[in-house]
Amino acid sequence: MSDTGCRIRDAESGDAAALAVLMCELGYETKREEMESRLKSILCNPACRTFVAITDGLVCGMIGTFTYASYEHNDASGRILAMVTSSATRRRGIGRALIAATEKDFAQRGIRRIALDTRLGRKDAHRFYESLGYERNGWRFVKQLPGV
Repeated sequence: MSDTGCRIRDAESGDAAALAVLMCELGYETKREEMESRLKSILCNPACRTFVAITDGLVCGMIGTFTYASYEHNDASGRILAMVTSSATRRRGIGRALIAATEKDFAQRGIRRIALDTRLGRKDAHRFYESLGYERNGWRFVKQLPGV
């Protein structure tokens, strides 16, 4: 249990409903069934890790990560793919606890470089990550390809 009153643990398939709600709060409409399907492939992928924050017995936050070999560097890199805390529990240190757990996990696996993306309009998120020592670095471009 951290000083925030939350406990961080590995995500489980039974967390799908709570994670779907959190994805909706992040702006990605997600049904429980969709999250169940996503978690099936995520939880069995050794390159992926998902941690959840638990407060009062309920999932109140999550962070999902990925490790990969790099073309630019000799060692593996880490990426935070998604992170969100519930609107009801924000500004209580839960996001910081999730980041700390992730950084510890990466460090234990020899990962020294971490990257993440956040939408341009999420100014609070930008300040949050910068307060934790993350630096702005480059631009992300996205293109949606037509279905096959």
